[in-house]
Amino acid sequence: MSLVLAGALLPQEKDKQPPKPKPQQQEQEPPEEDEGLKPKEYPFNPLEAEHDVKVGNYYFKKGNYKAALNRFREASRYNPAYAEAYLRMGDSEEKLRDKPAAHEAYTKYLELAPDGKEAEAVKKKLASQR
Repeated sequence: MSLVLAGALLPQEKDKQPPKPKPQQQEQEPPEEDEGLKPKEYPFNPLEAEHDVKVGNYYFKKGNYKAALNRFREASRYNPAYAEAYLRMGDSEEKLRDKPAAHEAYTKYLELAPDGKEAEAVKKKLASQR
């Protein structure tokens, strides 16, 4: 009798189909693991901007104008209304002989601080660049 049952069960097992695979969801990209590849965010941070200008001034006095320029740019990103950052950026660009970039930075300085203590000197620099 067990042979009969085994024979009756065998055909049923052959008729069984494997379960259908679940439909795959669209693959999502994993979060970026390398923090260095993410674009840097610049929240408003006037203290960090002031610090970057101080460090930039140090580099400027040492004659490392490229490093100074990078710090002044960082400062302008942390505080886009920080006029001194643009003034110093213009000075650095001038030292690096990039007249259009210096002109742009000085113009931004005058836009932010038209009555600043360096405004007259900057206006003269802009006039001489033309």
